[in-house]
Amino acid sequence: MPFLLPSPFVVVLFCCLFFQSRLEAQYSPYFQNYDLSQYNAGNQNWGISKAEDGRLYVANNKGLLEFDGLKWTLNVLPNKTTIRSVLAVDKKIYIGSYEEFGFWERDKFGTLNYTSISKDLDPREFLNQEFWQIISTDDAIIFRSFLNIYIFRNGVIKKIEPPSTVMSCNVIDGTLYIATLTNGILSLQNGDLKPFIEHGALVDTKIVSISKTDGAFFITTSLEGIFTYAKGVLKPWTTEITAIVKEHQLNVFTEMENGNMVFGTIQNGVYVTNPDGQIKFHIHKENGLINNTVLSQYIDENDQLWMGLDNGLASADLKSPYLFYNDVSGKLGAVYDVINYKNTVYIGSNTGLFYLDQKNTLQFIDGSQGQVWDLTEIEGDLFCGHNNGTYIVEDKKLKLISQFTGGWVIRKVVDAPRTYIQGTYAGLVKFKKESTGWTVKQLGGTTIPSRFLVFEDAYTAWVAHAYKGLYKIKFSKSYDSILDIKNYEHKGLSSTYNVRVYKLKNDISIKTNNGWQKYEPLLDTIVPYDLLNTSFGKNSYIISENDVTTLAVKNQNSINFKTFPEDGFKASLSDKYFKKRLIVGYENVSQLKDDTQALSLDNGFMLFDTSLSAESNVLQKPYFEGIEIDQQRIALNAIENIELPNNFKTFTIALTAPKSKDHFFEYTVASMDAVHWYKIENETLDLSNISYGTYEFLFRASNHLGETSANQKLMVTVLPPWYRTAQGYLFFAFILALILILFYVLHRRKIEKEQKLLQIKFAEKQNELIKEKNVENQRHIVELKNESLKNEVKLKSKQLANTAMALVKKNETLLELKKEISIHKNTFDNYISYKNIIKKIDTSIGHKDEWKVFEYNFNQVHEEFFKQLKGEHPNLTSKDLRVCAYIKMNLSTKEIAPLLNISIRGVETQRYRLKNKLKLNSDKSLTDYLLNFK
Repeated sequence: MPFLLPSPFVVVLFCCLFFQSRLEAQYSPYFQNYDLSQYNAGNQNWGISKAEDGRLYVANNKGLLEFDGLKWTLNVLPNKTTIRSVLAVDKKIYIGSYEEFGFWERDKFGTLNYTSISKDLDPREFLNQEFWQIISTDDAIIFRSFLNIYIFRNGVIKKIEPPSTVMSCNVIDGTLYIATLTNGILSLQNGDLKPFIEHGALVDTKIVSISKTDGAFFITTSLEGIFTYAKGVLKPWTTEITAIVKEHQLNVFTEMENGNMVFGTIQNGVYVTNPDGQIKFHIHKENGLINNTVLSQYIDENDQLWMGLDNGLASADLKSPYLFYNDVSGKLGAVYDVINYKNTVYIGSNTGLFYLDQKNTLQFIDGSQGQVWDLTEIEGDLFCGHNNGTYIVEDKKLKLISQFTGGWVIRKVVDAPRTYIQGTYAGLVKFKKESTGWTVKQLGGTTIPSRFLVFEDAYTAWVAHAYKGLYKIKFSKSYDSILDIKNYEHKGLSSTYNVRVYKLKNDISIKTNNGWQKYEPLLDTIVPYDLLNTSFGKNSYIISENDVTTLAVKNQNSINFKTFPEDGFKASLSDKYFKKRLIVGYENVSQLKDDTQALSLDNGFMLFDTSLSAESNVLQKPYFEGIEIDQQRIALNAIENIELPNNFKTFTIALTAPKSKDHFFEYTVASMDAVHWYKIENETLDLSNISYGTYEFLFRASNHLGETSANQKLMVTVLPPWYRTAQGYLFFAFILALILILFYVLHRRKIEKEQKLLQIKFAEKQNELIKEKNVENQRHIVELKNESLKNEVKLKSKQLANTAMALVKKNETLLELKKEISIHKNTFDNYISYKNIIKKIDTSIGHKDEWKVFEYNFNQVHEEFFKQLKGEHPNLTSKDLRVCAYIKMNLSTKEIAPLLNISIRGVETQRYRLKNKLKLNSDKSLTDYLLNFK
């Protein structure tokens, strides 16, 4: 816990610092802040340690923070108390808290679980104690509170009770040294505390650390400075850093393997010094640190400094070859150019022109307010291309030499001594240095806003419009005028917008929105430049001077340094250094010194060596942090081949590679397509809806520079649905057999049933046939009977006709006889005899019995003729019926007359009367009517 100053002293110190404050920024290594919104825990971070697998652990107000290089995870103690100290040893992470100490350990599922070591102790022994420090020895773990020290060895806890408040402790050469508040420094010898250093300077003093260098003990304190102890003599260590840490209250101290030292203070961030105590870097709030109060710090094997702050976390790469100048005040603004002129660094920004004094304090040059575009040393003078015109900088003051606004770029004229052409807002301006000074002339002929300018030869230049277009300019021999301006907008230029023009190895190279092109003099046209499109990339462009040996080429996620035309790749700058800090479209790399280059940034710039040694970005092969099937974790100790049920819903693979830096994860399914790799978002791959089969997944860590790690393999087998397993096939075979048996049984039953039905149908058919035969026979019999009846009727009709004809003949004969008798009646002697004969003849002609016989026979032939005729015509008399019967028999009038014993005339009269009785029309024949009457 940081030692707090008495409140009156704090007030005085704060007032002094406030009145002495100034706008100051130093060169610093690359560092990165982590605020609460990023790690989602408490604001204060009391301890930091890194495990052998690369994971970082932080003792935070809310629990144990874990960082694997990509994501933060918070693990909370069962009692949810603040964790004050942390130390990772082997695979265990020891922590100290309020009335509690123990360790976290990862189980086979990849989950951290907490085990309390202090749970078996009497709680009264460490009542209200907090454990602020944990130290590891060869065979023990030491937990320190302000009152006691607990040594945990082989599962046994031993308690050490120093005579006064314990401020810190360290293990040196196997011996535990304990710094107390009032009893100096003690050493633990064979289980007993022995005085080691007793000196008044260390009494009532918070000793921050004890270390040993070159045989001498090195002792740091919070407010009393730094001491060395050798051969029984304690003396102050008087260096540059000593006064600073006394002023700003030292809180933590770490010595690096190379001898450099890191001092974390309460009030002014972190100081990094060389072994002699001279300050190399100062990382504090004024150059971007999120908070000035350093509660803890840790340096890993790669010289990565981690700082636990009172409000947040930060990390600084002390091994990085890159340095930064940051101004978080906002006064500097967006930097467009940086130059070292006469050992002074000048900075041109959108707010004006600045320089750094001998203390690296940012100083503003009066009168330079406004946009500075370009800083160039020409003929020993410093030119400043400004929004208001062009200035010469002399003795840190501005002298206006050109009122033509917007000095974007200035180029020396080929083979013309001391003559330069400048591109401005309103065209081209000529500068020439005479014995009396610089002369300036605006060249007529164009007012093109000329942002890019290169010379093809002594009298030909190419100008790229600031927004749209490309032009070829011809100058007069004196360079006092423009002879010709040719627009190449329609001469092969693939895009007229955002055109940049460079001269690369005597080629006029042009960058457009659609890629690289070059000018072809023989054709006087612009053609694609395949070499640069392949080497640099279609979307890249040069941001350094194009006459330098190594070009800085801006790509989407990096800046590559290449030589041309050899295309020798030298190094890359990852976008982590400049992300969201580049001035897009106006990026610039300038030569600061012979061996130093500067990259312009928002609110500062970045320095790097021209040797451009590639960064050491070793990417760790990823391994599995956790694997879940349907939100159930599986053991990670046997995951060569994972089997997934066919009906699984989610399959989650969490990856980690804590020893990698600035990386992300990719995967491919090698069994399907080993060429295409896909980025994994949030370090977790979620899979679902995978068809059954075996898949070979490959995972790797990658970075934006295109580097990749070794592949991690995982075989995943999605089990087929139950119906595609051997048991399923057996089940289906069994079901099929049952179906076949059932089909056979049912088929047999069906056949038997059909046979029975056929038998029944056959019997029914037989019966039907018999019935039909019987009916046929009956019909035949009926036909025969009918035929017989017809024949009988025919016979009877014949007989009837014969009878009728016989009667007709008989009656005719009787009538003739009667006639003859009547003629010879006079011959009769006896008249009575004559009358009797005539009477007998008449009786014989109209004999009733004969009519009855005739009527009977007639009815036999024409059944119920009389009955139906009487039914329809009840007014017919017997005589009428006889006439009808004779007509029905188709007898003529002549033949009917004898039968009725009347004359033919009488028959006709009778027929006439009968027609009237039958109510027949005059046009209808009586004979036809009776013949057709049934």
